[in-house]
Amino acid sequence: MTPSTATVTPPSLLIVDDEPIVLAALKETLEREKYHVVATTSALKALEILRDREFAVIISDQRMPEMLGLDFLIESKKLRPLCSRILITAVLSLPTIVDAINKGEIFRFVAKPWLREELTATVKNAINRYELIVKNDHLTAETQRLNQQLTAANDALNEQVKNLEAQKRELDQANRELAISYEHSLDLCTRILTTYDPLRGGQTKAMVEIAKKMAETEHFNDDERHALRASAWLCDLGLIGVPRDLLRNFRSAPERLSERELSTIQSHPIYSQTLASFVDSHASVGETIRAHHERFDGQGYPDGLSGMNIPWTARCLAVAVWFIECGLLKEQAIESVVAESGNALDPEAVRLFLKVTHLLQLPRQVKEILLEELTPGMILANGLYSPHGLLLVGEGQSLSPAMISKIRNHNLIDPISQRLLVYS
Repeated sequence: MTPSTATVTPPSLLIVDDEPIVLAALKETLEREKYHVVATTSALKALEILRDREFAVIISDQRMPEMLGLDFLIESKKLRPLCSRILITAVLSLPTIVDAINKGEIFRFVAKPWLREELTATVKNAINRYELIVKNDHLTAETQRLNQQLTAANDALNEQVKNLEAQKRELDQANRELAISYEHSLDLCTRILTTYDPLRGGQTKAMVEIAKKMAETEHFNDDERHALRASAWLCDLGLIGVPRDLLRNFRSAPERLSERELSTIQSHPIYSQTLASFVDSHASVGETIRAHHERFDGQGYPDGLSGMNIPWTARCLAVAVWFIECGLLKEQAIESVVAESGNALDPEAVRLFLKVTHLLQLPRQVKEILLEELTPGMILANGLYSPHGLLLVGEGQSLSPAMISKIRNHNLIDPISQRLLVYS
């Protein structure tokens, strides 16, 4: 049904007057205004009607045989407190009127003889009052209901917050225990490797220290930091499966190994990757371990990867492994690392290694940086050459954006292996 055709229920009025003629006149007048009117000559009958139904307005004469109109309206208020009450009277003292209005027993007085316009205007105002009170009552009830729902929702939310906090505490505890367990697992792996090969166990601890220093820089994301640290601990687990005499021969005279023996040695990153997965399931850890013996020039093992195809973490770990496994004095090991920059080792990883370990003493005003750290305005403390001896930027040159772009582009085509030193 459309709004234009919907049936609108007219307001209901209850009229009480002991004079039938007056009652009929009132009823006819108000029905002309499209109100639904219930009329009775008995105040007691009117009270019975009020027990069964609601009215918007109650209109009562003052002088009636069963009870006075004011007394009737007082009783009607107890039954229907929301309705508007109108008293029609010829004579009533002013104090009584004021008292009745103040106490809320009546909404308006209509003096006899009443005028039609005055009566209908009073009734209309009374209906408006009733509708406002009803709406306000509904709104109050709805507000209370919503407040109760909100209170219940807040209580439920608080309970959920408490549960989440408890779960977070449990999760934090579980994570702490997991971290402790993980560290114990790494320590156990190192102990096993040390028991099998004491030299390798000591080398592992040294590699871990270098890897930690490299990982603390801003050149890694969180996953790469974890991969580099964990791989330093686990990268040589596969050597446990290599016979001890073969390991000794490899260290002392690797050129005397047979092709099969050399293949066994070169397969240990794959075995290490498999064993490490039982301790740390991160894919990046396994990839770093597998590639840590790859060479920047592509001549490494087990997969023959080269350049940027080798994971960044593996390129960094390879420098630490090369430095530790050289078996030379520190100065000679550093020279070997620098010499292999651009060959076996990634030049950028070599620069990072030298920067974080401080193994080479530099003049106080000179610092070592990575290629990616070059910024306009830096002054080179050494001449920068291509691998073929071509001077790219001379010593003392202040770097411009164009120069930096030229250096980086050249590095992509022909990696620059030398150290980058700038004046601080």
